[in-house]
Amino acid sequence: MSKRLLLGVALLVGITSCTDERIYEDFQTIPSQNWGTQDSLTFDLGETKLTNSPNLIAVKYNEDYAFTNCYLRIISRDSSQVILENKLVNLILFDPKSGEPLGEGFGSVYTRYDTLPFQLNPATKTVTLLQYMRQDKLPGVEAVGLKIIK
Repeated sequence: MSKRLLLGVALLVGITSCTDERIYEDFQTIPSQNWGTQDSLTFDLGETKLTNSPNLIAVKYNEDYAFTNCYLRIISRDSSQVILENKLVNLILFDPKSGEPLGEGFGSVYTRYDTLPFQLNPATKTVTLLQYMRQDKLPGVEAVGLKIIK
């Protein structure tokens, strides 16, 4: 009887994990894991319908990353390339007291998600991310992503 209960619970967990609330998610890999100040990462949202739900940014980084945070410039544009938002966001990657990496990780690689401090305009068609750390090359950043939730 306990095997049936365990199987039922496993099946329920499997079914509910497939009902993801994301409507858009994309990661862009940083070549040679050195994110340059001129390396803009543009996410094409196409016809994605934006809601008032949280929008997330993510940074996948490794032990070569030398800072506790990462400043990102987030620029959203409409279909005519008119800038709708141009914000600077400070993403904290390490706990300031303990120095422990924040986010989920395996081995020496971690991914930190954080909520954008503003809502994307419903007319947004592209989102561009730039590193704003005042360093030409930012070693240790493997990928950067954008996730939009229903």
